Amino acid sequence: MTPSDTSADLLAAAPGEHASTAQSGPACWVRVALDVPLPGPFDYRAAAPLAAGLRVIVPFGRRRLVGVVVDNPAEPAIAPAQVKAVERVLDDLPPFGADWLRLAVFAADYYQRPLGEVMLPALPPPLRKVSAYEGQRSVTGPVARMDQRAAPKPVKKKRAAKAAQATAPEAATPVDNVDPAGIVPDGAMPLAGAPVAAVAPVLNDDQRTAVDAIAAVRGFKPILLHGVTGSGKTEVYLHAAERVLAAGRQVLLMVPEINLTPQLEAVLRARLDAVAGPGALAVLHSGLADGERLQAWVRAQRGQARVLLGTRMSVFAALPDLGLIIVDEEHDASYKQQDGLRYSARDLAIWRAHDLDIPVLLGSATPSLESWLHAERGRYLRLTLAGRARSSSLPAVRLVDTRRLAMKQGLSPQLTDAIGKRLERGEQSLVFLNRRGYAPVLHCASCAWVSHCPRCSAYTVLHRGPGAGGHVLACHHCGYQARVPRACPECGDQDLQPMGRGTQRVEEHLGELFPGARILRIDADSTRRKGSAQALFASVHAGEVDILVGTQMVAKGHDFSRLGLVGVLNADSMLFAHDFRAPERLFAQLMQVAGRAGRHAEGGEVLIQTGYPEQPVYQALLRHDYAGFARHALRERESTGLPPYAYQALLTAEARELAQALAFLQEARALPESTGAFGALVSTITRYDPVPLRVVRVANVERAQLLVESAHRPALQAFLSTWSALLPQLASASRVRWQLEVDPLEI
Repeated sequence: MTPSDTSADLLAAAPGEHASTAQSGPACWVRVALDVPLPGPFDYRAAAPLAAGLRVIVPFGRRRLVGVVVDNPAEPAIAPAQVKAVERVLDDLPPFGADWLRLAVFAADYYQRPLGEVMLPALPPPLRKVSAYEGQRSVTGPVARMDQRAAPKPVKKKRAAKAAQATAPEAATPVDNVDPAGIVPDGAMPLAGAPVAAVAPVLNDDQRTAVDAIAAVRGFKPILLHGVTGSGKTEVYLHAAERVLAAGRQVLLMVPEINLTPQLEAVLRARLDAVAGPGALAVLHSGLADGERLQAWVRAQRGQARVLLGTRMSVFAALPDLGLIIVDEEHDASYKQQDGLRYSARDLAIWRAHDLDIPVLLGSATPSLESWLHAERGRYLRLTLAGRARSSSLPAVRLVDTRRLAMKQGLSPQLTDAIGKRLERGEQSLVFLNRRGYAPVLHCASCAWVSHCPRCSAYTVLHRGPGAGGHVLACHHCGYQARVPRACPECGDQDLQPMGRGTQRVEEHLGELFPGARILRIDADSTRRKGSAQALFASVHAGEVDILVGTQMVAKGHDFSRLGLVGVLNADSMLFAHDFRAPERLFAQLMQVAGRAGRHAEGGEVLIQTGYPEQPVYQALLRHDYAGFARHALRERESTGLPPYAYQALLTAEARELAQALAFLQEARALPESTGAFGALVSTITRYDPVPLRVVRVANVERAQLLVESAHRPALQAFLSTWSALLPQLASASRVRWQLEVDPLEI
């Protein structure tokens, strides 16, 4: 975010506004990117030229910061006497490569952020903290300490013999979700501690065609791998990666969520170690400890890690020999960062592949409409996996019309009966509800009081806690929590009732309906502790669960071998959302969760409860017809001039009072007329009126937004470049905080 209320300390920190602390004598000038919300980079004095990509410690006002050298100008941008000196050059790592610097510069330019706010947050925390390089024990730096800890220590002969015996490799045996033929399904997840079959399966015709087509690609080419759920996209990824690794190059494989990384890790190690060597895989995501992230980053930069498996942050990893980028579930909104630098990791992966002249492989059963349109126009190579990798067929989808049904806790009689039949057959069922907690709101039937968050314009959600009286009301926006009142705060009635249902309430009701069934809930509440999600999923794969209740965490990338039934509750909640992308998200979500059923045997079934069965989204789902849905959705988007036929940016303002935020946005909207700085660009840009956000107040801050749009991306970028340079001064006078997001996914 670019705040207008930047403290005087920060504003005073620009190096050029202080007397020089540099030493006298000949000097070299270096330009340094710093993680501060001010335009940069900033000029400093050095004893000798410094290579671009080196990290340095420099003074910045009253602080000292780690920065990245980006240039050696002939002269500083300010008076030489005002330029401060670099305090220390951090040479425990080689300079970041020219390709990494180009990626950072592009991201900063495209997403309208200072370069330092791109570069520094992309690094593991130890590489950007001054404290990691100071003190008696830290003077050597975090990389040297990491290397020292990793160095082999001398051991006695007996101990070494025992260790060798304990770690001797055993013959790989197939696990629960890798069949005897060696087929690795999409998102295969081995049981905890079990080895994975390392033998590559025989490819089917569609897979072989896809593998051969990818192998024939030379240089940059986006490849869209469109395969139904369970079609074996992972196997295609593995074959493409093996070929690149055999040529001595590195592979970046990106997944949308942290909980999907363990599923691929064991498969990648088993299959790719033979090509890349033992220990060639590194994993990078925000759930790792700082030391773990540092180790993965350094191994990738040194070229020791030949395969990097990671979430969206991995797109910024330094990979000197990168030869292939794979983006699994490329449609997923999790690839878009929602705070700080609001980048799309998928889009940056495509740009990085273009910059390096290498292929980028985008895989999905439900591609984004942007990617699908590119494929329709021939810009992407589209490869199709039309059937499942195993002999099983796609599950039968049924729509349960709930308009005239007697529902019990959100479950229709049809779904309840179907779950009972699966239990009799010893099969698993998944009940999908994308709403965590016990109930969305607590209310009083006597006076219509409802539980509100005192800090947000939102309801507090009722959560079931451990033990008697452990229920709490929690706000999912600001984190506020309060105990459940004993009586209505307004009328005193003690009969407060939960309204609606979340995963906890559905889990409770299923336990009452099927008292002998083993029921497990997987959502953000049950997986807070590190490693808990992997343990819960392992219990599902081990057959220790009969009924699984879950949110979107279980909807993608998981291969449940015993799962025969999927039931979807409350699907209509997304059907009429204000966001024009809601139908696309709903279709993708339902198609993904439906794909969990019947992956290992015939007879898979999906029941979707809806009050609007005639809607095109549901009718396309009945046929498993993504192409038909995409044609319909793209016609609607084109007729209304919406993305991917237009390009957008969203300016969001935050203030203590909504009127302040709206006034700032109104002034920002009028800048082209009031300044005259935009020229002919004004005619190519549509500026909509400022409006409050759907949830206006969060943590006592009021929010509003202004959408700008153009049919031409270069015109929008030129407009944003001029506009964003004028916004800080305007915001300072208005006392608001603002954020400019390019290509927003949520409006």
